Amino acid sequence: MIRTQISFQRELYEAARREARRQGISLAELVRRAVAQLLARHPGEHAWMRFAGAAGDAGPDASQTVDTVVYGRDRP
Repeated sequence: MIRTQISFQRELYEAARREARRQGISLAELVRRAVAQLLARHPGEHAWMRFAGAAGDAGPDASQTVDTVVYGRDRP
C-alpha cells in the first residue's frame, strides 16, 4: 500500500470517523472504500466505450456522413 496524507474540514472528518466507527472499520478503510466506489462509477479513460454501438448500424458510409449520424443534419 502507498501511504498518503489528506486534509478534511473538521465537520467532514468527524462525520467520517463516526461512519467508520458505525461500520466497525478504520477511517483509512472507509476512505479506501469510498474512493474505490467512486472510481467504479467513473471508469476513467475508457468511459467512452459505454457508448460503443449505441447508434446501431449507421451503414458502410458512416464515416463520411458522421454529422448526419451524430447530429441528425449535414453540419453541426
